[in-house]
Amino acid sequence: MTLTSLFPFLVWFRLVTRDSIKADLLAGLTGAVIVLPQGVAFATIAGLPPEYGLYTAMVTPVIAALFGSSFHLVSGPTTAISIVIFSAISHHAEPGTPEFLSLALTLTFLAGVYQLAFGLARLGALVNFVSHTVVIGFTAGAAILIATSQVKHITGIFVPKGESFLHTWADLYQGIGEINFYLILIAVITLLTAIATKKVFPKIPNLLIGMIIGSFAALYLKDYTSGIKLVGEIPAHLPPFSMPDFSFVSIRMLAPEAFAVALLGLIEAVSISRAVATKSEQRINSNQEFVGQGMSNMFGSFFSSYAGSGSFTRSGVNYEAGAKTPLSAIFAAIFLVIIVLLIAPLTAYLPIAAMGGIILLVAYNLIDIHHIKQTLSFSKSESTILLTTFAATLFLELEFAIYLGVLLSLILFLAKTSTPNIPILSIDADSDNNHRKFIAVDEKPIQECPQLKIIRIDMSIYFGSVNHIQKCISDITEKEKIKHILIEASGINFIDLAGAEVLVAENRRLIKQNGGLYFVGLKPSVYEFAAKSCFIKQIGNNHFFDTKSQVIHHIYSRLDKKTCSQCKVKIFNECK
Repeated sequence: MTLTSLFPFLVWFRLVTRDSIKADLLAGLTGAVIVLPQGVAFATIAGLPPEYGLYTAMVTPVIAALFGSSFHLVSGPTTAISIVIFSAISHHAEPGTPEFLSLALTLTFLAGVYQLAFGLARLGALVNFVSHTVVIGFTAGAAILIATSQVKHITGIFVPKGESFLHTWADLYQGIGEINFYLILIAVITLLTAIATKKVFPKIPNLLIGMIIGSFAALYLKDYTSGIKLVGEIPAHLPPFSMPDFSFVSIRMLAPEAFAVALLGLIEAVSISRAVATKSEQRINSNQEFVGQGMSNMFGSFFSSYAGSGSFTRSGVNYEAGAKTPLSAIFAAIFLVIIVLLIAPLTAYLPIAAMGGIILLVAYNLIDIHHIKQTLSFSKSESTILLTTFAATLFLELEFAIYLGVLLSLILFLAKTSTPNIPILSIDADSDNNHRKFIAVDEKPIQECPQLKIIRIDMSIYFGSVNHIQKCISDITEKEKIKHILIEASGINFIDLAGAEVLVAENRRLIKQNGGLYFVGLKPSVYEFAAKSCFIKQIGNNHFFDTKSQVIHHIYSRLDKKTCSQCKVKIFNECK
């Protein structure tokens, strides 16, 4: 193991220059201003005191930047993970209580352990098998849940804590006579201010401006109603030391939920870092990203930080602001510390209704309308994943919704790979006689040999696809009465033991009928496995060939010459 694999920040430290530091400082300042209102809002969604969102934005980005692989990914509190934290912990403790805080930190530590273990086990490639549609469906459902949770704050209607999605709306309907229109006015003013600021002054932190104007509106309206509640003053100090609950009971209770948080966090982080990397032309190491996310959550749990992941908004802004190295995320955390120490007392004047308006805007921005429309229009399988994950998020436990989406994604992936494309090939009569060219018969109207069937198997021959491949071979022998089958194997990525056993069995069956199964163009890695597993020995060396001319010449010598004499196709050189 090299030093740079243990300390990946040594790689990008070499890229730091005076110019890059200037660019990173500017990007860091921009990121700090953006995350200030987000941190407060996300912690509120998670059922934690507002300062915990800011602590998370101070600690996790630093560790993730030092031990991750992306130059532009900014980690910290995110909306989706915040709502999962609330859903998972609220089953075991009352939000806002010391027990709730302790369990949230324990959940964060366990999620970090899972993520670090995945990274060290080199399981980064597993994210490739989870459809991004899972994240889109989950975040859309989470957005509606988040918006639903804020309606009571912007209307003044009492809703008991821990109510389900449907029960919450039932309570809101029953309490419609309790609506406080002054609270709605504060939320609407905050919301419209944030939207207008974004359109007119796109580079100004619109959420922060919205909060400020909402606070002034609440200050003006306080004489008309006594129902305006305030967030309260945030402590103006550094993230305090904390200790997760390491009791066996707590670990056993939170382990399943922690796995869901870890999985969601990894999918988010890797997806976002890859999206930004397509613009920056950087190559992302998924395993290293797993390690960075895991260490940031484990470390953060000891400094009053709850589970975080990559933020699409902050990462995108970080890149657009001209960040050159991960130092920008570290500078953002440092600037946030300075800002909190200076302005924390002012949060005492922030109304909860204004915070509700901001969270409604955050929830709306979570819904990826463009990709949802695209998915529903062009892909039935992806639409199934999207709608199932979305519905499960609304009506089932959130962690189960994540598992269900991932499971569906994997099932559909396996379903696709279990039925590999098997085109029928033949010799192109227009090709050079010395360089025989196989071409799919459905691409060009060419004739086939009546005694030899040439097929190409795309993808892999493994336990999931053997039934489909075996059926294809059986159909050729039983329906077309062809006993010699040539597999053009350049498209086969690997063959497992189950696949090898089926091919051996099919070859034996064909040999009994005076035929055989032949292979040409196996990839070196596949050939090496075939040799080690005795697959080649069991079928016979004389069934494997390097060139098309060799295999056609060999098979022709075994064809029924009586049938050949009556054949009018004569597509092979040997026929002539």
